[in-house]
Amino acid sequence: MSAMAAPKVLCVVGARPNFMKIGPVIRALKGAGMAAPLVHTGQHYDEAMNDRFFADLGLPRPDVNLEVGSGSHAQQTAEIMRRFEPVLDDLAPQALLVVGDVNSTIACALVAAKKGVTVVHVEAGLRSYDRAMPEEINRVLTDQISDLLFTTERDALANLTREGIDPARVHFVGNVMIDTLVMNRPRAVPATATLEAVGADFRTGYALVTLHRPSNVDDPVVLARLLGGLAEIARQTPLVFPIHPRTRARIEAAGLMDRLDNARTVLLPPAGYLEMLGLMAGARLVITDSGGVQEETTALGVPCITVRENTERPITVSEGTNTVVGTDPALLLAAWRDVLASGGKTGRIPEFWDGKASERIASILYQHLR
Repeated sequence: MSAMAAPKVLCVVGARPNFMKIGPVIRALKGAGMAAPLVHTGQHYDEAMNDRFFADLGLPRPDVNLEVGSGSHAQQTAEIMRRFEPVLDDLAPQALLVVGDVNSTIACALVAAKKGVTVVHVEAGLRSYDRAMPEEINRVLTDQISDLLFTTERDALANLTREGIDPARVHFVGNVMIDTLVMNRPRAVPATATLEAVGADFRTGYALVTLHRPSNVDDPVVLARLLGGLAEIARQTPLVFPIHPRTRARIEAAGLMDRLDNARTVLLPPAGYLEMLGLMAGARLVITDSGGVQEETTALGVPCITVRENTERPITVSEGTNTVVGTDPALLLAAWRDVLASGGKTGRIPEFWDGKASERIASILYQHLR
């Protein structure tokens, strides 16, 4: 790199959770004088949903789309690596920036690390301590081979130092997903508009539901328990459920659609980011198994009930609005009744969840590369 050349940071997205994190990072990198080409691996390949997210979030069109598509974890990871290597060689960046914990994250980081390219991991140090989650494996391994690790919460440093990572490589910068939320909050589609479009009138309040994790939707016994709990809640609190096609397919295959067939449960197609932001902001509570939604509800001050046995985002519980209940419907119902009785956890917005995490990343990365 010549003394005058702008540092080039190659950014990677692969799945929709990445899209919500990379936009502000790319803007900040370019604002700090760096080139920031974007590679989309195509790990999530629903073209209509991709286009909608890119438009909603103001993302630049990817410079390269690897169009990998679906497959087993091994097939997908291997195919991303195979297709990404020549792209990395061709673009010759000084650094590779990856976000989150999807297969694209670890696959591209591995290729770059073996070629001596600086690897930057945004959202480092998060741990569920549940190795049954594929994302946990991706998180741990990506952190081990990263040169710069940017964390969303201070406690992540303890996780990383326990794993032998030099604290000098770790920088607490805040949460880039909240950068996107802060930037787009004024543009959110009001929940009333989304619900009126499908003839629903829930002015007395509703619970927003998202379910997608294989551990919840692939096991018919677990799925039946959760849907039974949701049906009980719907008797008193209307449910709004933007349902992913894969989740719908699993519910139908298990013969459980009747649990959602009532006048107080509204099934929506997968929502765009701006619609989802409006639905979260307008909800009385949110019931989810999504990591990102746990963070967004904390930032919005909306009570969240997480139907998982653990969370890699403990700050949403200790400081935010999140309660983790597992998949026992009795615990789900108890948490819901607490929201009805007391309004639920109010929490507070964690440190550095202020919309400026991407600027901190860009500043540190520019100094590192120059």
